Amino acid sequence: KYVHFEFYITAYDEASAVLWDALFAAHERGVQVRVLLDHIGSCKYPSYKKLVKMLNDSGMQWRLMLPLKPWKLKWQRPDLRNHRKVLVVDGRVAFSGSQNAIHRSYDMPENIKKGLEWKDLTFSCTGPIVEELNAVFVSDWYSETNQLILAEINTNIPYYKDGMRAQVVPSGPGFETENNLRLINYLIYNAERRITICSPYFVPEETLLQALTNAAYSGIETTVIVCEKGDQFLPNMAQRSYYEQLLQAGVRILQYPSPTVLHSKFMMVDDEIAFIGSSNMDPRSFSLNMEVSTFVIDRKMVAMLDEVCAEYEQVCTELLYTQWAERPRRIKMTENLCRLWSSLL
Repeated sequence: KYVHFEFYITAYDEASAVLWDALFAAHERGVQVRVLLDHIGSCKYPSYKKLVKMLNDSGMQWRLMLPLKPWKLKWQRPDLRNHRKVLVVDGRVAFSGSQNAIHRSYDMPENIKKGLEWKDLTFSCTGPIVEELNAVFVSDWYSETNQLILAEINTNIPYYKDGMRAQVVPSGPGFETENNLRLINYLIYNAERRITICSPYFVPEETLLQALTNAAYSGIETTVIVCEKGDQFLPNMAQRSYYEQLLQAGVRILQYPSPTVLHSKFMMVDDEIAFIGSSNMDPRSFSLNMEVSTFVIDRKMVAMLDEVCAEYEQVCTELLYTQWAERPRRIKMTENLCRLWSSLL
């Protein structure tokens, strides 16, 4: 019947070609395919123009999200982006998570030269939660097209007796408050035994930093999994400026080795709460980006994420406070200077 595709970054390359070919084939056989892609997020990648031409030639319905085209009187704040990743098929199955629809090197020559490859985490789901993800797409489609496609929102999906309890948590500047940040802080303050956070960009604003350090000081096992070396200098140095304060409080910091960029974004609390999606742990994801995450209460989900974490931990290096405190003064100064920009990262 229909496919709804919404991604921050996409291109037509050797990795995503199989997906795009399937979408074009679905369109040819009469399936209603709608595509949303973020303008700034996607336009810098080599095969972006090729994809735009293919979309135009196909006759498929598609739009750029938050386009910056002043010559066409289309202007948005360049710092406000749609960072969501959602794929919905027939209202029956959906996919979401951290992964963009592009090769894991992002097709950039400098990434290939450095051997950088992104490692992501995406989930599929069925049942009522699909329509919550679909509602996010429908809302964004309306924002870009003024077309309301409520006919494709199915509110009569039966609940699964043995399914997971889950709720989609959209967030962004269109909401009155930072939905994702408030939920994350609430979960941390209500943790009883352990907290695990995995985020490629970990620049905690003040309330999150206080929540995490309070948890660690209270004896709750608190672990943060980050990249050893990020793909962006400024955010990477800014996040490093928080490590000493976290380590002093007793937070474990595990670094995933470069050149892999660990791009997975999730959180676990105790043994039955998970939070997974597109949101980083930084001010940009809390206040400036449109994000979508899913809040899950289920032991099986946490057990699956525990397996993911176990795989990560096998190759991670744990930072020790005594070693970290001895890093050169010039490095500390650089980190602290970059921290001044934290509210914009």
